[in-house]
Amino acid sequence: MSPNAADTARLEDAVLTRAAQAGDVTALGQLLERHRAGMRAVALSILGPGPDVDDVLQDAAVTALRRVGDVRDPAAIGAWLRMIVRNGARSLLRGSVAFRPIDDLHLPSTDAGPERLLEHHAMRDWVWEAVEELSPALRLPLVLRHFSTGVTSYERIADACGVPVGTVRSRLSQGRAKLATATADAPHGDTARRTRASRVEARETLAAAESGRFGALLTERWSPEIALLRGNEPVGDRSLLVRGMDGDLDAGVRQRLAHAVAGRSLVVWEMDLLAPADDPDHCPPSVAWLMTLDDAGRPHRLRLLHPRPVQALQSLTPM
Repeated sequence: MSPNAADTARLEDAVLTRAAQAGDVTALGQLLERHRAGMRAVALSILGPGPDVDDVLQDAAVTALRRVGDVRDPAAIGAWLRMIVRNGARSLLRGSVAFRPIDDLHLPSTDAGPERLLEHHAMRDWVWEAVEELSPALRLPLVLRHFSTGVTSYERIADACGVPVGTVRSRLSQGRAKLATATADAPHGDTARRTRASRVEARETLAAAESGRFGALLTERWSPEIALLRGNEPVGDRSLLVRGMDGDLDAGVRQRLAHAVAGRSLVVWEMDLLAPADDPDHCPPSVAWLMTLDDAGRPHRLRLLHPRPVQALQSLTPM
């Protein structure tokens, strides 16, 4: 590419990047298409030929959708996209893809001005609204893959959803494709406010459990039809949840909130599990609460999943 052509390409990239940062999803799609060859070359150089290359490229597209507001040099978007692919491919080789939670994304510096910050928050809120428009079957794997911190592998997502790994890959591909065709001008809520409220709710839930009020809190705040699921199959009701929580507390197990993801219809609480001091191997190190909400915003279906497989904790957290 000649110097003049390169300069023109950078100018075009800058225009498209600023449009994408303002919520123009079509502009982001054009950027991804312009740099697809370079992104694929990076993935191939690290992973070699195979299906993982397409998975990493699809993950990179969603990451770009979430984080395009972070780009400080719009003309250098190509290098930024290749960096996302490089990091994703290397993480995949290490055995876990670590996606940053959407509410903890690095924000542009304040010297960018209030308009830029507002655009960043609006994009984040719009992404969540687009996720909410997906069917439940597509929404859960996408949220776990891209917005949780521990349940990101295909195998653990498959356990959570009660489907084969191949189905997880297919649903992620469908979900990403639908996000790519969504529009950013639809009404959307305040994701940061919702997530902060969910963190408060999680801590209040744990405090109620430790004071012997877990059952009362479920009655007050959760759906009367709450069901514990393993995959897609109900395995217990409110009484099982209360017995399980009380049993864990009696055994000396405590939970501590590590991360929360909160949408209008789906909430994920990721907890560190603290084993009793005299029995450090009593329980796994963590558990994720995956909650589907009813129309009133109350937890209606609950899945409990250990991000790492273990052979422990027989009560509240069934495998």
